[in-house]
Amino acid sequence: MQEDNISDINKEIIEDSIKSILDSLGDKIDKNGTMKTPTRVAKAYEELLEGYNTDIDSLINNALFDVEYDQIVTVKNISFYSLCEHHLLPFFGTIHIGYLPKDKIIGLSKLPRIALMFARRLQVQERLTEQIGEAIYKKTNALGAGVVVTAQHMCSSMRGVKMPGTNMVTSSLFGSFKSDSSTRNEFLDLIR
Repeated sequence: MQEDNISDINKEIIEDSIKSILDSLGDKIDKNGTMKTPTRVAKAYEELLEGYNTDIDSLINNALFDVEYDQIVTVKNISFYSLCEHHLLPFFGTIHIGYLPKDKIIGLSKLPRIALMFARRLQVQERLTEQIGEAIYKKTNALGAGVVVTAQHMCSSMRGVKMPGTNMVTSSLFGSFKSDSSTRNEFLDLIR
């Protein structure tokens, strides 16, 4: 699993960059309305990209419990937003996660927190799906894990092909979810 931790976001550089973008528009914008926009954008990016500075082990905080349970655990309909690394435009949707415990279960709130940690980075949906699944599979030492992400991308809704309402669906499967068709089908049935 690739760790993408970076140092704190340099808000001053972001502010200067946004100011340059606004200046490039000349007199076509309301200068009073955009006077504080560079600062607001820098603060927004700090929040939207906080996943780079989140340590997954601190996030899990030892919430792994010895429990004898040998059935699939799922968490469905985790709402998320992220920023496309190609255009810096949002994509958003839902994440479904499942895992088959080996000897430990993870605290319920940790699954959405892990998903959102990876979503709060510059992303492509395929990598986001893979990072979430790999983290859950490895950190829980599960027999299998799977993630399905459904999202709308503003980069294809607002520009380019201009097709709002179109969904992209990605999946990532590990261990028994990948190798055993009955386990995989049970997971997919559970998240339908």
